[in-house]
Amino acid sequence: MSQAPGAQPSPPSVYHERQRLELCAVHALNNVLQQQLFSQEAADEICKRLAPDSRLNPHRSLLGTGNYDVNVIMAALQGQGLAAVWWDRRRPLSQLALPRVLGLILNLPSPVSLGLLSLPLRRRHWVALRQVDGVYYNLDSKLRAPEVLGNEDGVRAFLAAALAQGLCEVLLVVTKEVEEKGSWLRAD
Repeated sequence: MSQAPGAQPSPPSVYHERQRLELCAVHALNNVLQQQLFSQEAADEICKRLAPDSRLNPHRSLLGTGNYDVNVIMAALQGQGLAAVWWDRRRPLSQLALPRVLGLILNLPSPVSLGLLSLPLRRRHWVALRQVDGVYYNLDSKLRAPEVLGNEDGVRAFLAAALAQGLCEVLLVVTKEVEEKGSWLRAD
């Protein structure tokens, strides 16, 4: 089927969950995997497996609203046959073999607000980056819609800016094979 002259190709379908409660880790997982695989209940189950004898689970909010830690993300990815590899911020981003990486999950400082009032506090926030049909997207659940980052240079620029702010951690979401071979790093 051909398109009419001058018609723009339709953009790819990009899965993007919006922020609810303190479930940014769940949203980041689903966004990076491009489908709804995890829920608050599934994340809570992972928390129970990680700390089965704990009355106050150290892997989530005491209020039961989410705020899951990195252990929950790593266990969730392992359950899907994937791995999370910490990116060493001392390495130049040019060494990152992006074609071997399924997606990225960042942990960033995020301002706290009550309605329109911004508080002088910072919380941690999980954000997913993913390539869909050759284009990289920022799939931050606090955004109304996915933000186009463009090609590899665009995602590297985004990562460089995030890392330059400090207090940013980057997890590479890769297959077990890529993790075992270390092929998320460029050989050169």
